[in-house]
Amino acid sequence: MRVPFTRVASRTAVDSARSTLAALTVSVGTVGLAAAATRPGLLALVDQHAAAVRDSLDGDRQPLTAASLAGYAEGLREAALEHGWTPPRGPVDWSEPEWPLARLLAVCALARSLDGA
Repeated sequence: MRVPFTRVASRTAVDSARSTLAALTVSVGTVGLAAAATRPGLLALVDQHAAAVRDSLDGDRQPLTAASLAGYAEGLREAALEHGWTPPRGPVDWSEPEWPLARLLAVCALARSLDGA
């Protein structure tokens, strides 16, 4: 059975987006979301950033997708790097995370909500 090219390309894009979000979750999300679960201030910060990401992606009018979140995260990371941000190389002080890190953590929280977890 032949699979139409558009379905193959679409599946590849979805797989790529999921891979991007999985890598982000490993590098930032797992530890950051665990920290947010025990720190109300961090949880509130993540919620605020998640609302801003949702607004930016017009999430009130259309459902968020892995592709939109992955694209947002990649664009954010590239822009932050261009403006001199350096990703953390060691443990993160989650009591005062840098703005890009808090925003990426919010993307992880939104991605988790896509999976229903």
